[in-house]
Amino acid sequence: MSRMRTLSEAYKEIKEKDENTAMTPYFLRQLVLQGEVPSVKAGRKYLINMDVLDAYLSLGGSREVGR
Repeated sequence: MSRMRTLSEAYKEIKEKDENTAMTPYFLRQLVLQGEVPSVKAGRKYLINMDVLDAYLSLGGSREVGR
């Protein structure tokens, strides 16, 4: 089962893993809106697979993740 999170939940989880992260909620939203990180739109919210997001960030922003 995928670990799907809303943008705010995903940001909170990242912040819990690294409280000194330079990532902002705005940056995460931009990654989704620009199609850099695959997402699913559920109503007015976007859902992100945390495994895909972790891989994307680990690979330094490779667009090939999750495609």
